[in-house]
Formats: sequence, structure tokens, C-alpha cells
Amino acid sequence: MTASSTPFPAGFLWGAATAAHQTEGNNLNTDNWAAENAAPPRFPERSGDACDSYHRWQEDLDVVAELGLGAYRFSIEWARIEPASGYFSNAELAHYRRMVQGCLDRGITPVVTLHHFSSPLWFRQDGAWTGRSAVERFARYTEAVLPVLEGVEWVCTINEPNMVSMAEARMSSTPPSPLVPGAPALSDAAFDGLVAAHHAAREVLAGVSGLRSGWTIANQNVTAVGGADEAAARVRASIDDRFIQAARDDDFIGVQAYSRMLIGPEGLRAPRGTRRTQTDWEYYPAALGEAVRHTAALVGDVPILVTENGIATADDAERVDYTAQALAGLRAAMDDGIDVRGYLHWSLLDNYEWGSWAPTFGLVGVDRVDFTRTIKPSGRWYGEVARSNGARLDDPAFLEELVR
Repeated sequence: MTASSTPFPAGFLWGAATAAHQTEGNNLNTDNWAAENAAPPRFPERSGDACDSYHRWQEDLDVVAELGLGAYRFSIEWARIEPASGYFSNAELAHYRRMVQGCLDRGITPVVTLHHFSSPLWFRQDGAWTGRSAVERFARYTEAVLPVLEGVEWVCTINEPNMVSMAEARMSSTPPSPLVPGAPALSDAAFDGLVAAHHAAREVLAGVSGLRSGWTIANQNVTAVGGADEAAARVRASIDDRFIQAARDDDFIGVQAYSRMLIGPEGLRAPRGTRRTQTDWEYYPAALGEAVRHTAALVGDVPILVTENGIATADDAERVDYTAQALAGLRAAMDDGIDVRGYLHWSLLDNYEWGSWAPTFGLVGVDRVDFTRTIKPSGRWYGEVARSNGARLDDPAFLEELVR
């Protein structure tokens, strides 16, 4: 695609994404906070104050608006709203309602996620997604947040349930064996609970006029190398496909893609001699286009919303290079007839990446002491891509102008 190319379709959503636990700070009642502050802690670093977005959400929305982005994905923190089982905080419901209204007042489309990895500690202590009352409790929570969602068009029920199922498998007292050596294993019991909870939440949300609901899948782009097609197919079916297929009747499906997973004859294979990101993932911008095509092949005419795509890098020019290539692959898939409604970059802010502050995914830097937000050149670049609806995607002089 060139600078003079046809833009993306009219009404295409351009935005950025965050998650509550990674940005809000002091999320005291979650299982993640408990794990981070255990003795000894289970993660190398704590979320702590995070980006202080709980108090600075208006500033974050002003940055979204300044960049010219039309959508903002954020999550509602279940542990704040229901800190004890059956007790719902009116103050916290009002807080998230103000965030939704803040988006609407700025002309920003809110994309709200109900569960983004962190759960109330009481939910974890009662079995989490494998607990007997998990589905009922998630549906009850969804009912409680309905007043928050007035005017919201896009709701993601559960973020990356396949990653949640992997985490549940690792925490199990009898972890399941991987399908091939080195590949992740998933908890089948968690899969069943997550799917049932997702469908129960969708039933609650179905009564809200104008609201679309779905869930978001972390596409691993499982790829066979060295003739390991059968092994790769087994892994793909387990960690990606069954979660994608569970969305066949949804209003949309969220596609999230960053890299790929290589499966060889001896199992999981790390790519040799390839460019890597701060998270040690292969630098692979084609992941997004491939994930969108694979998802569309499984869900048919269910609309797709790219709810996450980005790169952990300290090199801002590399972020632009990666994102431009990813968007070119996305546009090629759309030109082939795949119904994609929007692209939400991960992430708006450099934030807490589930155990470490080292990976920097943000379009905006955040000072760890005074929380000052600083828009990076990649953020300015992406904002202009959004303002032009993609027409400036491949303008070779544009980033140089911003840097100067």
C-alpha cells in the first residue's frame, strides 16, 4: 500500500487498547495482586501504582483524542466492582460509567472488556473458571455492569480465554501434558467453564440495544516446519481453533496477534537467527494478516475486530516498521473480502506486562515516578495513519518529519 492508495473502508475504527490491571494501579482485590505480593512473590516485579490510570483516565482519553484515534479499548475491573462475593460497589460502577461517558463526550468509541486476565481473589480461591458457580457468578457480574454500558457498541466478554486456560493448566495440581514437547497445554475444565461463562454473559448483554458482544482470542499462528504438519494441526486445534469456533454465533470476534509459534518434528521450535522483540518473540509482522485469514476461515461471516496488535521494542522506528507491515497484511486480507471493522493497537501506554515493566509496547511513554505521559513519534505516526484512514500508511518521509 502506498501513500496515495485507497484508504480503509469508511467507518473503520482506529484506536488503541489497555487493560485495567496493567494501567490502573493498586488493584488490591485481585488474584494477580495477591500473586505479585506473595512471600515470595511469583513475579519479578509488581504492578504497584502501574500507570495510575485509575486517577488519570481523563488524561489518557485526552491523549487518545489528541492522537486523532476514534476508539479506545479498556477493561472494567471485576475485583473493584465486586470486591467480595455478592457485594457490588456503586462507587466503582459510577467510576467506570464516567470513563464510558468520557469516551462518548470526546467522540471516542469505547470498546469495553469485562474480564482481562485479573479476577477477584475470592473467585480464584473458589476455583476460578473451574469452580461450580463460575458461570453464574460471571453472568451476575455482567448484569451488575449493564448500567455502565449505556451507549457502548462493542463489549468483549473475556480477553484471551486460550491464554487463561493455559494459565489454569500451569496452576493445576496435576498439569496436563502438552500435545507436543515444549508446546503449552490447556485446561479442558477451564475451557468448558470459559465457554459457558462467555455464552452466559452474551445472553445477559443480548438485551442491550445496539450492543455487539464477543470475545478476543490470542492467535498463536501455529506453523509447521520440517514436515510436522500433523503435530502442528493438533496444537493449533487445541490452543486456537476451538476457542475461535466457540465464537461462530457471536456478534464479532476479537483477533489478537503478535508473532507465530513454530512446531517441528521434535516439538516447539524456537526460530533460529531471527529478529526478536523485547518479549523474545519472533519479529513477525505477517502474524496479523495470517491470524485474520485463519479466523475468518473458521467463523465464516462473523465480523472481526482487531483488538490487539503491536510490538515490545525500545526502538520506536521499529514499532512503526512492524505496525505498517501488519496493517498492510490486514488490508490485503480485507481486500480479499474479509470483514474487519477496526484495528486497536496494543498498547496506548507503556504498562505493566504481567510480571515485568521491561517490555515497552506503548505509543505513549509513562514516567514511573510522576506518571507524565509522553507521546512517542510512533504514536504521532499512528495517529496520522488513523486520521487519514490509512492513506498515509506507507508514506516514507512521514516518520522522518515527526522525528525532526
